Amino acid sequence: MSEEELTNGPGTDAQPELLEVEAPPAEAPAAEPDRALLEAQQQASDNWERFVRAQAEMENLRRRMEKDLQNAHKYALEKFAKELLPVMDSLELGIAASSADTPDVAKLREGAELTLKQFQSVFEKFGILAIDPVGEKFNPERHQAMALEPAESVEPNTVLKVFQKGYLLNDRLLRPALVVVAQA
Repeated sequence: MSEEELTNGPGTDAQPELLEVEAPPAEAPAAEPDRALLEAQQQASDNWERFVRAQAEMENLRRRMEKDLQNAHKYALEKFAKELLPVMDSLELGIAASSADTPDVAKLREGAELTLKQFQSVFEKFGILAIDPVGEKFNPERHQAMALEPAESVEPNTVLKVFQKGYLLNDRLLRPALVVVAQA
């Protein structure tokens, strides 16, 4: 045996053999982190959109509840006010009917007029306004036509008479005015 064979082993060359190892393509390892990054960015974008929508929804809910609360305060007296309307009507009719000029009736009338003025000031204080539309154009949202009368001196659809006043509570209709309207 030769010295080379003893050193390197039998049947070996003096040069060591190189093993071929296949390296994975260079793109594969880089693609995985890029895809993960894109997925994370997409998830973050989706979460941000959900957050913004939820925040807007909460703001809309807050505004709606604020408006509902304001309306509840503003119109809390609606049922009470509706109940007082016939009392006001009766008082007005009583004053109109007591047109006799006797001293006893005059005192009664004076007392009723003072009571009526108090009612009117309380109504005004709480935002209750009378609708007395004589001479105005008929408005079906605030007036209820009880009769039509021919009238040449005014335009058609003009309110000629009021049978019963209407009332508003802070611009909300409590009761429409019962009216007679000029016929075309």
